[in-house]
Amino acid sequence: MTDFEAQVLADLSVLKNQMTVLVGDGNSGRIGDLSQRVAEHEERFQNVRGVAIAFGAFLTLVQFLIDYLRRK
Repeated sequence: MTDFEAQVLADLSVLKNQMTVLVGDGNSGRIGDLSQRVAEHEERFQNVRGVAIAFGAFLTLVQFLIDYLRRK
């Protein structure tokens, strides 16, 4: 085996190990972990968005009530 072939095989071994870490070997790899974190972030964002919409609706009702009471 030449030095070039040995270097190529060593590089391929390193690449294979890095891909195993990235994708996973039956368990969730780094990509799976990132995917899960993004899903959790999107869920939290939707929850905050819902609270903000509810709060805005509440403030609108309070404003209507204040305007109604002023006109009486």
